[in-house]
Amino acid sequence: MSDQEKIVTTEGRVPARIEYVGMTLLGLALVILFVKPDIIGGAFDAMLQKAIGPVVNVYLTGTLGTAVILSVMTGRILERLGFTDALCRLFTPIARAMRITPLIIVPAVYNILGDINASGRITAPSLKKAGATRDEQKIAIATMCQSQQSFSTFMLGLVAFATGGIWAFPIVVIGVLLPVIVVPLLLSKTIYRDVMFKDISDMPRFTPTTPVMPTIFNGAREGAELMFLLLIPAVVVVFAIIGLLEFIGVWAPIESSLTTFLTTLSIDPATGMQSILVSPTLAMNTLIETVGTMPTRFAIGSFILASSGLPLQIPFAQIPAVWAQSSDLTATEAMQAAIVGMVIRVFTAFALAWALIPIV
Repeated sequence: MSDQEKIVTTEGRVPARIEYVGMTLLGLALVILFVKPDIIGGAFDAMLQKAIGPVVNVYLTGTLGTAVILSVMTGRILERLGFTDALCRLFTPIARAMRITPLIIVPAVYNILGDINASGRITAPSLKKAGATRDEQKIAIATMCQSQQSFSTFMLGLVAFATGGIWAFPIVVIGVLLPVIVVPLLLSKTIYRDVMFKDISDMPRFTPTTPVMPTIFNGAREGAELMFLLLIPAVVVVFAIIGLLEFIGVWAPIESSLTTFLTTLSIDPATGMQSILVSPTLAMNTLIETVGTMPTRFAIGSFILASSGLPLQIPFAQIPAVWAQSSDLTATEAMQAAIVGMVIRVFTAFALAWALIPIV
């Protein structure tokens, strides 16, 4: 036997720190199985029951799953019809003044028209293809979180304002359209400063040459892949964690703190919590029924919060999953950019809830 073989045989492998963690967990599991075995089964069941509702009722048998497929298909059709190149050309003069790539506003506009997941799936590769810096891709994500990820959210919000006798025009212009320009300018001068202007003549064309019918069917298939391979797993992760926190008994205080926080920010807590945990579309549907029972600023704040990258599984799971696959960013970088965008959106809701009252 060689000296090297003797060293391996006598010394063995030194345990890593994570192995001690694993052994500790194994010991705890054995103790729990002996003392109170229903804790393990109960925790798993709590995660299962919390996740099965949104997965089955919202995605598989509800309308959202079909909406995702349709939104990706629609986005691919718009892309094939020159929509991305047109947006890039229109935004170029403003981008030149801001010294930033014009493409950074494209995800936000696709988001307004369709779906936040389709927006990332379609426009993230375009940003990568155009040579956008990592900071510019982060700005694109943060800006995307300033607009509603479902057109139905926008329409129901308008109905709610009409029901409550609130003038919607300044709210839409200042709360939805203006941030698409202001947020990139703000972030490019503060957090994400590695930006540079690229004229449209220096970028490739983003309109594919795929025939019409393959564009439609491939877009639908891509939407199905997006839903089953990325979105549903992401939703399971977020809601399973919430279910586990409920089982442990710490979610109720968190939820109560969120309600207090929303009230402090002049956001209706009922619709605000629906936007955060369930669906902004559902929140705006509820606002139609309750808008007459709350101060005007609460209705404005609720609409602006709903016109964002919510619910929670989107910034914490779906955006990281989609953008890590389609852009130069890692999942962590994409999630951090989404969180930056959501923080801006929350405080925008607070500021505009007060600032717009004299106008509306």
